Amino acid sequence: MKKLKFYLLFLFVLTSAIQAQDKVYIGNINGEIDLGLVPYVKRVISEAEKNFADAVIFRINTFGGRVDAATQIKDAILNSEVTTIAFIDKRAISAGALISLSCQKIAMVPGASIGASTVVDQTGQKVSEKYQSYMRSEMRATAEKNGRRTDVAEAMVDETVVVEGLVDSTKLVTLTSAEAIIYGINDTTVATTSQLLEAFNLKDADIVELNENWAEGVVRWLNHPIISSLLIMIGMIGMFTEIKTPGWGLPGTAALVALAIYFGSGFLLDLVSVIEILLFVAGVVLLAIEIFAVPGFGVFGILGIVMMVSGIFLGLVGDFEYIDWNIISAAIIQLAVTIMLSIVVMVLLAKYLPRTRAFNAFILQDQLVTTSGYTSSKPTFGHLVNEKGTAYTDLRPAGTAIINGERVDVTTAGEYLKHGTNVMVKSVSGSRIVVEEIVNSGN
Repeated sequence: MKKLKFYLLFLFVLTSAIQAQDKVYIGNINGEIDLGLVPYVKRVISEAEKNFADAVIFRINTFGGRVDAATQIKDAILNSEVTTIAFIDKRAISAGALISLSCQKIAMVPGASIGASTVVDQTGQKVSEKYQSYMRSEMRATAEKNGRRTDVAEAMVDETVVVEGLVDSTKLVTLTSAEAIIYGINDTTVATTSQLLEAFNLKDADIVELNENWAEGVVRWLNHPIISSLLIMIGMIGMFTEIKTPGWGLPGTAALVALAIYFGSGFLLDLVSVIEILLFVAGVVLLAIEIFAVPGFGVFGILGIVMMVSGIFLGLVGDFEYIDWNIISAAIIQLAVTIMLSIVVMVLLAKYLPRTRAFNAFILQDQLVTTSGYTSSKPTFGHLVNEKGTAYTDLRPAGTAIINGERVDVTTAGEYLKHGTNVMVKSVSGSRIVVEEIVNSGN
C-alpha cells in the first residue's frame, strides 16, 4: 500500500513538473499572404490551445497579399485562447501589418518596418474609398482591441490621417522598429528568437515550431493563379473534346479530375462553398440537356454556360464577407484570360484533331483491303462517295445519317452538324464514312 502511495505521489509530482514547464509554439508567416496560409495559421493556434501553450509566436516577413486572407488570419488570432506574439523579422507591410496588430504583443528586429496598408489594385493604384474605409476600420478595430494607437493604425491606410510629429497629410505611415516603439505599436526590439523569449519571460520554455505540412503546401500550390487557371482550362478543353468524340474517354476523365481538384482545393480553403459546386454541376446538366436532348442551341445551353462560368468565377473570388475590388478584378482578369486561351486551344483541336491518329483511334476503321487477299462479311461503302443524304442525328462529329434510304454511321471532319442537315459523302476509308454539309441543297 505504501509503494502504491509512493508511485501515485511520484506520478503527481512528475505530471505537475511537466505541466509547469512553459511551452511556446512558433509559426511562420512569410512571402505572399494568400488563402492557402489560413489553414496553417489556424492549425498552429489549434495545436497551441490543445496543448495548453503559454504563447504562440508568429514570425512575420511579408509585403502583404490578399485582404480576405489577412482578415481571416486576423480573426483566428484575435479569437485565440493563447497569448499571441508577432515577431516582425524584416517587414510587415500591408496585409502583414493587419496580422501583426491582431497579436497581443509585437516585437521587431532592428531595422524592421511595419505599415503601408492602403488597398491597391493589380497595377498598384489605390482603389475606391469603399475599400479604403473597410481597411481603415479593420486596422482601427484591431489596434483598439489590443490597446494600440488607433490613429497610427488608420494612418497606415489613409495618408489624410495626420499623426502629430510623424507625417503630414500626403504620406502613408510606415514605421521603423524604433519609431513603432515611440508610437505605441512595437513593444520591444530584439535581434533573435532567444532574446524575444527572454523579453517576454519565456526563456526556459519548451519550443515547438510548426511548419506548413505537405497537404497545406499542396493545397496552397493548387490555389496559385497559374495552377488554378490550368485546371480550369483542362476542364473546359476536356469537356469540349469529349463532346466532339464518340464514347467516353481520357478527355472527359481529365476534365472531371481537373475540375474536382479545382473545386476541392477551393472548398478546403473556404474559397468554394457547396453553392458554387451545385451551381457548376447544374450548369453542366443544363448544357448536357441542350446538347443531347434539345435540338439546336437555345435557353438551356446559354443558361448552362452562364451557371458554369459563374460557379468557377465565384470559386476564384471567395467569401464575400472579406471581399475587395482587388480580388474581384484579379478574378475577372484570370477567368477572362483562361477562357480566351481555352477557346484558342479548342478551335485548334477542332481543326486539327480529326486529322490525328489519336482521334482516328476512336473511329472504327477497316485497314484490310480486298487486294491483300483478305475478305470480310462486313459491308463496304466505297459506292457511297459523292452520295447525298440527311443527318439523322446530331453529328458531334460522329453520328448517323440517312443515305440512299439506309441508316449509316458517319463522321464529319470535325464540324458539328445538327440533325436534319443535308450532307454528302466526302470520302470512305474502310468503314469510316466522312460527310460534309451541302451548303446549297438546291445544286
